[in-house]
Amino acid sequence: MAFDPDIHHRRSIRLKEYDYSQPGAYFVTVCTHNRECLFGHIQENVMVMNDAGRMIEKWWQELPRKYPIVDMDAYTVMPNHFHGIVSIVGAVSRDHIEPFSRCCVGAALRGRPEELTTKDRGQPHRVAPTLGDMINWFKTMTTNDYIRGVKHNQWRPFPGKLWQRNYYEHVIRDEHDLNEVREYITNNPAGWDRDDDNPAFVGAGFKPAPTPLI
Repeated sequence: MAFDPDIHHRRSIRLKEYDYSQPGAYFVTVCTHNRECLFGHIQENVMVMNDAGRMIEKWWQELPRKYPIVDMDAYTVMPNHFHGIVSIVGAVSRDHIEPFSRCCVGAALRGRPEELTTKDRGQPHRVAPTLGDMINWFKTMTTNDYIRGVKHNQWRPFPGKLWQRNYYEHVIRDEHDLNEVREYITNNPAGWDRDDDNPAFVGAGFKPAPTPLI
């Protein structure tokens, strides 16, 4: 099935009785609570991350350390949401999906994230994790780090909670599907003015966009 952002980005298509711990590639979208723009702004079709946005990217890059069965693929931090592809490789060869780390979208910080202690990161996951386990860990780590930023670095407080309760995912079926999702992620910043998650987008019916956080 071809990638359709109106279907795959806007609602969960979680499959009944599907084992989300099995090897495969998954497209994931996580949105901030109330679509608050907390991670930066779009300038000339490019995502300009603030410190909070760079923190989100840092923890996404930590997923393979926490879950060694994971390979990272395309991703991008947006002002109020995050897109990424997670490849669960398990015992399957890591060559079954072409690596994307050399050109990750929005990677203002190239190379490894700052060194974190085991206490900060948590112990590596020793049992077969599900996609939900991974996203919940990502949400927890980013929420805790954002709270520290509010307390110590005057980051903008979030209203009640940082992330929406759920997340959106799409099971990537084949190479064609994978390439379409990668293209969608790559082009996401350029399409911000037409994105339903953009508070300034007329068709979204949201309040006017706040002043960019830089």
